[in-house]
Amino acid sequence: MADVVSQLVAIDVKPGSASDSLSGLNLLHPKVYGRLESDGCNKDVAFVVIHPSSNFHGHYLLEPLRRRGRAIMALNTRFAANDSSLVMERCIQDLGAGVRFLRNQGYKRVVLIGNSGGGSLSAFYQSQAEKLTVTDTPDGQPINLEASDLPPVDGIALCAAHPSRAHTQTDWLDPAVVDEADQFSTDPDLDMFNPANGPPFKPEWVAKYRAAQLARNRRITATALARIKALEASPDPELAKDGAFLVYRTAADPRFVDLALDPSDRKAGAARGSAKLSNFAATGLGRICMYRSWLSQWSIDMTRAHGPSCLEKTSVPVLAVNYTADPIIFPSQFAQWKAASGARCTEYHLKGGTHHLQGQDKLAEELADVLAEWAGGLK
Repeated sequence: MADVVSQLVAIDVKPGSASDSLSGLNLLHPKVYGRLESDGCNKDVAFVVIHPSSNFHGHYLLEPLRRRGRAIMALNTRFAANDSSLVMERCIQDLGAGVRFLRNQGYKRVVLIGNSGGGSLSAFYQSQAEKLTVTDTPDGQPINLEASDLPPVDGIALCAAHPSRAHTQTDWLDPAVVDEADQFSTDPDLDMFNPANGPPFKPEWVAKYRAAQLARNRRITATALARIKALEASPDPELAKDGAFLVYRTAADPRFVDLALDPSDRKAGAARGSAKLSNFAATGLGRICMYRSWLSQWSIDMTRAHGPSCLEKTSVPVLAVNYTADPIIFPSQFAQWKAASGARCTEYHLKGGTHHLQGQDKLAEELADVLAEWAGGLK
């Protein structure tokens, strides 16, 4: 049997801002990279699986879909492995370059697989591909997006998809942080790891906790806006007009430890084990941020990439896949995607699926069957 060859593709994209990369070469001649699996596949359909910042070149769906005769490209944005300066408006431009590449290769239909954080990116992309409204970033900086940058796709498959990076950040922010400059400052009354509070958590405590999480997100947004304003007001032409900051403790969703909240088949903990360990880890969700990047990807009030809201503005068929044992995506979030897509939605429940399907090869094969069959029925 002949060896199967994966193709690494390098795709030119438009230059962005000076903070997009530490590489001067990539700033002057920016490219995004994809792993294309197409050996033995026809040109009927090609999938694109993408995430705003994760490298999906080792994604569990690549080989299973290729074996079913479905071409698939794992596409990275220019912010792969470094989301400190990530701008969602730039990510959809990168995704558009990948879609155009596949169109130019002769694929009749292109389908986005919005996996995890790729769900909101895919929905944001298609909403702008169908009607371009974005002319700047949330901080007011112009962005050279054109309709030709965003070729529409033929379908969106949402697999274990977050509603948005901003929703996830808000739901995971630890509201017990008293001082943003002190990782260990804690209000015990808002500490979900304080046994005096639970689990189980009382409904009134959860409501107070959620309100405090939202308030923390908005405080950080206000700080970012104030610092941008101060930098822009400086007459010094050599002073950078952006800055960086740390966001401590970003894995504190009460659902991680109280399985009675938003109940599912999941086990307690976050995707990488202990919720407390994840919350206090040196690395974590949105740990290092640029002021302007925070507004685009993490600010609950300023991001444009609210997945379900964007999905409502699209017209293409949607496949929504619920991984029933996912520890970080919950039934209420899956319901948001279903409601947003309405009668266009085909739903599927991957029984026992965890977030990364680690050690669940049979479930990855089952999912590939579902995706291949669904995409084959698209017109």
